[in-house]
Amino acid sequence: MKELIESKWEEILSLLETEYEISSVMINTWIRSLKIFEIKNNTIYFYVDEKLGENALKFIKRKEYDLFLLSSIRETLNDSSVEIVIDEKKNLVENDEESRKDSVQQSDSYKEALIRGNINPDFTFDTFVVGEGNRHAHAASLAVADLPGQYNMNPLFLYGNSGLGKTHLMYSIANYILQRDCNMNVLYVTCKTFSNELIDAIKNRTTDEFRKKYNNVDVLLIDDIQTLINSNSIQTEIFDTFNELYNNNKQIVISSDRPPKDLSTLDERIRSRFACGIPIDLHIPDFETRMAILKTKAETGHFTDIPEEVFQYIAENITNSVRNLEGALNRVGSFSKLLKEDITLETAKESLKDFINTEKVETITGDSILKAVSEHMNISPEDIRSKKRSQDIATARQIVMYLCRKLTVMSLQSIGNIVGGRDHTTVMNGINRVNAKIKEDSSFNNTIDTITKKMDIK
Repeated sequence: MKELIESKWEEILSLLETEYEISSVMINTWIRSLKIFEIKNNTIYFYVDEKLGENALKFIKRKEYDLFLLSSIRETLNDSSVEIVIDEKKNLVENDEESRKDSVQQSDSYKEALIRGNINPDFTFDTFVVGEGNRHAHAASLAVADLPGQYNMNPLFLYGNSGLGKTHLMYSIANYILQRDCNMNVLYVTCKTFSNELIDAIKNRTTDEFRKKYNNVDVLLIDDIQTLINSNSIQTEIFDTFNELYNNNKQIVISSDRPPKDLSTLDERIRSRFACGIPIDLHIPDFETRMAILKTKAETGHFTDIPEEVFQYIAENITNSVRNLEGALNRVGSFSKLLKEDITLETAKESLKDFINTEKVETITGDSILKAVSEHMNISPEDIRSKKRSQDIATARQIVMYLCRKLTVMSLQSIGNIVGGRDHTTVMNGINRVNAKIKEDSSFNNTIDTITKKMDIK
């Protein structure tokens, strides 16, 4: 992989400049001078040139150049599983030596820490598939895991529909922290468990022990906060717990199925505490991400020889949940083993006939989107597909890319074909430009809404 990174290095740097608007001066000063120390377990370890001084690493992390570099590498390599670490060379050397010495001892201590903290070791950043719908949540989770209690991400509030990977990220944070320091007191609980423990403590007059348990953790992860009981005593206790941890720079990570402002059953003071950190949502995974998830799950689940068309069938028909994707894949694999038959598209359809609505009709296509944008903006489809780069044509082209991504399960390559054979990098750049313009220009946002309504999309 090292040779591949080196051969793609200029392309990666170029993407940083165009996609993330990092100036060439900053790139040349801080990024170009990074050196590869080693590549291990799909993680690229960079070290900072000593000539830049001891504050260089702090500057890179403060400006989040490490996160932008990671995104650029993943996009350039088309590999969402790649991770990076940037550190001083001496630290990497020392860590490498120490890790070999302490591996056996740490293994036992790590296992004990997992049991103590209710942590599932199977859910890590390595097994989390990153896509457009969860990229920000993944980056924030990684930053929190790297420096718990810092980065102005305390508490980190992850929200989104069930089955999109919130719990996976919470376990990943815990595992990442404990793998580096198994003496850290990391605790994962569901909100229901927290509430039940508190109720028992009140009943048994052991609230002091309860508070001691939760107030002494270094990292507290509470899942499904929307299930918190609407009880003054319980809400007061959880507020006091959050305050105690927050004031001592201890990391708090919360998950919910909705943003803080919509948690109407919670006291305003609790919602305000959540607002001190950063709420980040997880979206439904796009087609490429669903394909990557399925292939990753197939590898870890030891499902071999699954045809590409089976992955595509599942990814096209199950769009709303990572959990459901995994469930469908397990069903296909189990069905094949039960019948002692190879996995084929036919066996997949048979095993999933009560899992997938085969009568579902995809009414929105790339061609229909192209036509709608063309008519609204009075620009011919031929011009949108052409090499012309005038501002109005380029904008129309980017809107087509954006709507194809939003309203269909088309791959980046397929979207690129709709607009004249553009590559996936160009498509992603176009989508990102539309997303940025929607946030800053209300009239442009209205244009998108109008085109969408004309297509009878609710």
